Amino acid sequence: MTIGKVTGTFVATQKNEELHDKKILIVQPISPEEKPSGREILAVDVVDAGIGDMVLLMSEGSSARQVLVNDKIPVHTVIVGVIDDLDVVV
Repeated sequence: MTIGKVTGTFVATQKNEELHDKKILIVQPISPEEKPSGREILAVDVVDAGIGDMVLLMSEGSSARQVLVNDKIPVHTVIVGVIDDLDVVV
């Protein structure tokens, strides 16, 4: 699981038919200190996240497909939660 911040939406004129009713968002992975960590990625949204939201990402291929309850869907990363608050304990 990874923490990320939604930075935008992804629009495609053509998609795999399994993705037609799915919202795809652009997410910047972040560290627990909320600093960017790596490149932005595309993620299927199942929790109605929006731009600026801090989210929890599942990026394990088959686990991500299990969240969507569809083995045919070609997806690697799914947004599985919106994070309201994050406390880092050192």
